[in-house]
Amino acid sequence: MNTIIAFYQTKFGELWEKSLTSLIKEAVFGVLKEANLEIDQIDAIFFGNMMAGVLENNLHTASKIAEIIGRNIPIFRVEAACASGGVAFHLATRYLNDNCRKTVLVLGAEKMTDYSPEEVTSALAAASSGEEQEAGLTFPGLYALMANFYLQKYHYTEENLAYVSYKNHYHGSLNEKAHFQNKLTIEKILQSPYVAYPLKVLDSSPISDGAAALIVTNDKNLVKKSKASVLVLASEVVTDTINLFQRKSLDEILSTKIAAELAFKKAGIERKQINVAEVHDCFSIAEILAMEDLGFWKKGEGGRKIKELSTLLNQSSLTVNPSGGLKAAGHPVGATGIKQIGEIFLQLTKKAEKRQVKNAKYGLAHNVGGSGGTAVVTILAV
Repeated sequence: MNTIIAFYQTKFGELWEKSLTSLIKEAVFGVLKEANLEIDQIDAIFFGNMMAGVLENNLHTASKIAEIIGRNIPIFRVEAACASGGVAFHLATRYLNDNCRKTVLVLGAEKMTDYSPEEVTSALAAASSGEEQEAGLTFPGLYALMANFYLQKYHYTEENLAYVSYKNHYHGSLNEKAHFQNKLTIEKILQSPYVAYPLKVLDSSPISDGAAALIVTNDKNLVKKSKASVLVLASEVVTDTINLFQRKSLDEILSTKIAAELAFKKAGIERKQINVAEVHDCFSIAEILAMEDLGFWKKGEGGRKIKELSTLLNQSSLTVNPSGGLKAAGHPVGATGIKQIGEIFLQLTKKAEKRQVKNAKYGLAHNVGGSGGTAVVTILAV
């Protein structure tokens, strides 16, 4: 069975002294050190990245990674907007399914803060449709449409949204590698300026730099020798229309719903067995929709459930976004999906330190590209 045996993450944040190349190098050799492996023990690399081709005019990053590691092995660059990392992991597991006794390195990295907010906003919009771009819609605008629809349909307010950021910033305060490590009050969140009504600055994930890497293997000998290991029970990818207006409903992300159903069926477990989850909270509304679409909450009850703070660290049988999520831990888009899976690895191997979820046996990672055009659901176990 495919098994994760190591995880490494750089600090996420505004890393002015770091380049994309240096972030990749740190993550690659950091995870090899964690696994106590040499680079010549790696059979292939899967690299998740969205922005390098747009911001740096550099699409051939796979060749750059070959230059960094000094080896001639298969290296695949994967792009699926903000789900690039999750899809890279999925493809890595498929590679292992077809090749016995192999070991792969799965990497995600992004360098975003060297560019102006306008340049980054424009680059991120490349994951939306041409019609949406021509209409002037940004990603905050797209998620604001979903938020407005949800709040009006289920009779919630902006205060309900604020509890997502409140919870995730508390978790981020426990994570030394998070972009933001400060706690927030509900009042401060509600007083922050609007980005796209009803979403505010403090409803939104930041522009971040960072990299993360995993070692995944089906070599039983390596698993036996490893310091820690986590089984990959399922990794499922589903795509949907890129246009928001082509979807049946604005209060769900259908790709997430389908991917979750496939993943739970593949894993052979029930939702109530999941102890810890990392979900894609690029905006506060996104976490509420994710919890409903993944099947943890019933449709329409998310606004109420989030205010109960039941998914705060160790407050119930399910903790959500203990890393701080995208909102507090940061969102270097190509690295996010790898970090999410890595956080579940840390939780299941009891290496999450201050933010450790008690008695975690099963975990789920949920990564989304664009406004839901791609969704990846991964289930891990010990």
